Amino acid sequence: MYRDHRNARMPRPLHRPAGVRAGLRCPPGPAPAPVPAQLLLLYPLPAPPADILAGRRPLLSREKMGSRSASEEKAGSRQRLQVKKCKKTEIRKTCRRILTPKMEATSSKTESTLQKASLDVCTESNKRQHKSTSDTVIPSVDMESIQNLDSDEDTTLGLDEFSGLSPYERKRLKNISENANFFASLQLSASAARLREMIKKRQPPESKRKMPKKRENGTGCRRSMRLLKVDPSGVSLPATPTQPTLIADENPLLPPGPLEMTPENRDDDNDLFKGFLQTWAEVSKTSIKNTEKELSSIKNYKANLNGMVINEDTVHKVTKGPILSVALHPSEIRTLVAAGAKSGQVGLWDLQLHISLLKQTHQSEEDGIYVFQPHSQPVSCLYFSPANPAHILSLSYDGTLRCGDFSRAIFEEVCRDERSSFSSFDFLGEDASTLVVGHWNGNISLVDRRTPGTSYEKLINSSLRKIRTVHVHPVHRQYFITAGLRDTHIYDARHLNPRGSQPLISLTEHTKSIASAYFSPLTGNRVVTTCADCKLRIFDSSCISSQIPLLTTIRHNTITGRWLTRFQAVWDPKQEDCVIVGSMAHPRRVEIFHETGKQVHSFFGGECLVSVCSINAMHPTRYILAGGNSSGKIHVFMN
Repeated sequence: MYRDHRNARMPRPLHRPAGVRAGLRCPPGPAPAPVPAQLLLLYPLPAPPADILAGRRPLLSREKMGSRSASEEKAGSRQRLQVKKCKKTEIRKTCRRILTPKMEATSSKTESTLQKASLDVCTESNKRQHKSTSDTVIPSVDMESIQNLDSDEDTTLGLDEFSGLSPYERKRLKNISENANFFASLQLSASAARLREMIKKRQPPESKRKMPKKRENGTGCRRSMRLLKVDPSGVSLPATPTQPTLIADENPLLPPGPLEMTPENRDDDNDLFKGFLQTWAEVSKTSIKNTEKELSSIKNYKANLNGMVINEDTVHKVTKGPILSVALHPSEIRTLVAAGAKSGQVGLWDLQLHISLLKQTHQSEEDGIYVFQPHSQPVSCLYFSPANPAHILSLSYDGTLRCGDFSRAIFEEVCRDERSSFSSFDFLGEDASTLVVGHWNGNISLVDRRTPGTSYEKLINSSLRKIRTVHVHPVHRQYFITAGLRDTHIYDARHLNPRGSQPLISLTEHTKSIASAYFSPLTGNRVVTTCADCKLRIFDSSCISSQIPLLTTIRHNTITGRWLTRFQAVWDPKQEDCVIVGSMAHPRRVEIFHETGKQVHSFFGGECLVSVCSINAMHPTRYILAGGNSSGKIHVFMN
């Protein structure tokens, strides 16, 4: 800071530099990092400001400034203007003569030349200092203020009165020389040249790795003599013959030929089972077929449906897996329910025997239920023979069609095809001697039970890629209908060509996969189809021509998911204008619709019916409904 007697004679500055407040000083901070010499050479610093070149003193605080008289201020201002003009002119000339040539020489020469130039600049500045002090009278500066200027590099912008360069310029030239010496000591150019030579001499690596050569005489790593097939003495062992590995089939085919009707849940010498077979053989012989079938009115039909109920005694688990097919024996005096399961089982449930035995406390709940294993894969179709009700025919995915005979207690093999998988069948003749069988690959085969052997009589390539169900017209039995992926075809059995047969009629109204298609049971004047687009469609098949018109479309949820058996809408054998189908609605139910689309009745079971009955069958003459779910249970509604 300036002394007080000096401050009294100093004139007050006319204006302040931009960004500087009077009387304030920034606190001293750490010294800035040295700037590399190469950057200073490429980007030289600008010329000092005019204030510094003019020799303007740093601003002083207002407290240190004394009051001046008007005369002293005028004299000081004139003297200061003269000093400024002389000093400004001389300093500019000095900077042009000294700094500019030296900086150009520094940019073109090596680092050693830079150091020499900085020394010359210092020498010239000292000479200029002595000359300027002798020619011009300038107020002396306090040593304290000089020290403050050197320590505070951020705020001190004044020019030293006794030197031609400011402390900033001197510090800058010093940094340039130090950086030049530092970079010269690193010898970067020589290192770069050596790296270039190394890159040029380096060869690209080989793509393949060379394996080291094995030493013949050297001892290698220890290995198992058993894996090397060598005995302890070093003699190689004889090669053992390799046996083909057999992959165990999850569902192996059962042996061909007849199978004994042996229940899996009973013993062979069970007297109760023998009595069961004898009873049903006699019932089948005395059963009378009702030839006079007349439709009852809807009012009477609804009244009879309202009298059908379900209870705990009429619900039981019959098979081990999901039920895919259900059939009711046509007897009018006893109730026998048959169920085909996904596991290949066929279960028989004598309902009257079961209920009567449950009343006796010493009897088991399993009495009256018998489970057989005639197939190794799912049983998708099950019918009692219309000619002999003592026979039950079952078809499976394993390519076998068997007939269970209660009188002889065996399952005879009717047809067998290990190269193809069966999907459905139906009786072409009323005597049940000829059958039409559908295959999953779209083929159709005709089977004659009167011919010895288990092969089909004719194999026809249909125009469908898959066949899910096959059903024969009840009156004109030469016609049968097949349900494929998205098309339903009607064929004439008299004009089937093994090389390929075209259908008489194609129903193309479906947009998604079709689950089933059935003729009405009495006249065959209607066809009902179940499709995955949540619609039940009813067609008019009274006149089989080139086209069958669509009568009714019923909205119904048919999306059962992966774990439930798909719905199949079937006709009521007693009332051919009504359709029976399962439901996904809550509470669980089984619904009956009229061919016009109106709902006729819904079977609710309360706590006895808590699951979805996907497959349903109605007794041909009695008001008995049997529904099977995906856990092997049978639910029976009866009056």
